[in-house]
Amino acid sequence: MRCVIARFPFDLTKSGVLDSMKGVKPEEVVGESVIIGRRTYPVMQVGQVITRQDRRDFSAGEVLRAMTKLGFTCRGLPQNTAPTRAADPFQHASAMLGTPAAA
Repeated sequence: MRCVIARFPFDLTKSGVLDSMKGVKPEEVVGESVIIGRRTYPVMQVGQVITRQDRRDFSAGEVLRAMTKLGFTCRGLPQNTAPTRAADPFQHASAMLGTPAAA
């Protein structure tokens, strides 16, 4: 499949991506990810390996689009199920000070 990543055309195949990622240790996933084989890789790591370009040269969206078209399972940013309530300044200061020690 022909796709454009960072303004450069690439002819990618699913088997070619599998071969390129073989033996590559996955980095810690903190954002979008791609499942290749039995491993979950960060999108930017996959893009760097398959394009041999610096991560600053392409976006995660370009790589996600290409990997999805090739049939890989891609995961976006995790969604928070419950909104977290921000503490007011008084509660924040109290938490930073802690509880008084028993005498």
